Amino acid sequence: MKTYTIAVLPGDGIGPEVIAAAEHVLETVAERYGIRFALERFPIGAAAVAAAGDPLPGQTRAAVTRADAVLLGAVGDPSLDQAPRHLKPETGLLALRALLGVFANLRPVSVHPALAARSPLKPERLRGVNVLIVRELTGGLYYGEPRGREASRAVNTLVYTTVEVERVARLAFAAARRRRGLVTSVDKANVLEVSQLWRDTVTRVGREYSDVRLEHLYVDTAAMRLVAEPAAFDVILTENMFGDILSDEAAVLAGSLGLLPSASLGAGPGVFEPIHGSAPDIAGRGVANPIGAIASVALLLRHGLGLGAAAAAVDRAIGDTLVAGARTRDIAGAGETVLGTWEMGERIAEAVRRAEREVRNEGSSAHSAPPIPHSALE
Repeated sequence: MKTYTIAVLPGDGIGPEVIAAAEHVLETVAERYGIRFALERFPIGAAAVAAAGDPLPGQTRAAVTRADAVLLGAVGDPSLDQAPRHLKPETGLLALRALLGVFANLRPVSVHPALAARSPLKPERLRGVNVLIVRELTGGLYYGEPRGREASRAVNTLVYTTVEVERVARLAFAAARRRRGLVTSVDKANVLEVSQLWRDTVTRVGREYSDVRLEHLYVDTAAMRLVAEPAAFDVILTENMFGDILSDEAAVLAGSLGLLPSASLGAGPGVFEPIHGSAPDIAGRGVANPIGAIASVALLLRHGLGLGAAAAAVDRAIGDTLVAGARTRDIAGAGETVLGTWEMGERIAEAVRRAEREVRNEGSSAHSAPPIPHSALE
């Protein structure tokens, strides 16, 4: 029987807490489905700076490159906000993405019926919401050179090549082909030459997918429509900075940042992490919502390891647990019992223990989409 090696990077703040709950669910999956996982833990971010003087030390670099998948918490520590760039926790995260070449970040957003009241939007506006945001992850402003800061002037450069746009576009079209057949490409082509290149390239790639409809939106219009008519979207394709902003905005649909997972994919090991940050203000209190991290385990099983039935069991366990009324602080309404981080993880793990061994129908939710074909990742 194959043993899958998972490099676990708990990170900073609430990262270790939510990742511990996610590991517990992953270990329950192993017991329930007879799968072998080797979980190996390594530091990243501020924890790695404290341990090794480097936000992505050599030991961690070696581990993630030989792993089958990477499970990541969150990075960030206010005590390092004024540190030199090479010691900032976020530098370790960017280096991890570049090292593994994970050029496409998948952020599924759907609204669980049991949590519709947690969103500030009207329930009728949330009906049928099932969005997949595909964010280019290794280009754009975050990686542009030159860059720098002086006393009264700072520079960041926005750069994309046709190759970078083509590969993430093909992944988005491949995903849409397995969903509802619509790609919405988001740019700012009325102002930016880089966006004009983006739009032209996506249009050209789209001609290879005659069964998928393509539309283009400016980012400001997309941001407005995401809250005005979110159910109109299927796959949103966009560049690094816009994708970061839009996917955080989309958390309002689900009701909390703590609910949303992500998968960062390339030709090698994928990185799977909740979209929230390290939340140092609540770290160590056991109140963080682990569902985003646990849903990231489902994405890891599906897209990272090709274990679709196990992934579907985790998705179903999350849904069943929410239907049963389990709530963490961020999603609890008046009078509802509030669970801690570990308690919520244990409720979901128990639901996995009760799962059928074979889940024949994975459903049509954003979290349960079939895996992206490997050809789209090359």
